[in-house]
Amino acid sequence: HVQLVESGGGAVQAGGSLRLSCVVSGYTYRRDCMGWFRQAPGKEREAVAIIARSGSTAYADSVKGRFTISKDNAMGALFLQMNDLKAEDTALYYCATDRLVSASVVCIVPLTETGFVYWGQGTQVTVS
Repeated sequence: HVQLVESGGGAVQAGGSLRLSCVVSGYTYRRDCMGWFRQAPGKEREAVAIIARSGSTAYADSVKGRFTISKDNAMGALFLQMNDLKAEDTALYYCATDRLVSASVVCIVPLTETGFVYWGQGTQVTVS
């Protein structure tokens, strides 16, 4: 049984910072890619950042330069450092792992949630 648990969300003022964590437990068939996604009220869920096993990353244009995705393979943990937060960053943030991709395709693209198998329950980030 695979579980992903996010933490680190909260309410902050614009310009502030938060560091989200995601701990993965249980067996997963593969961890080709792990990612952070968010869903704001009334909007579709969008990809924020994705990181491959190799360490290669992809970011949404809206967070480039402000957010950094990282991972600790040994600890089975995924992180998202969020700086200079803006009101538009307010959303429920999810982590996910094990993207189903062809062997010939780099898993950090496209920057969408398509193919991710395991998901956490989300952690709320509110920026005022």
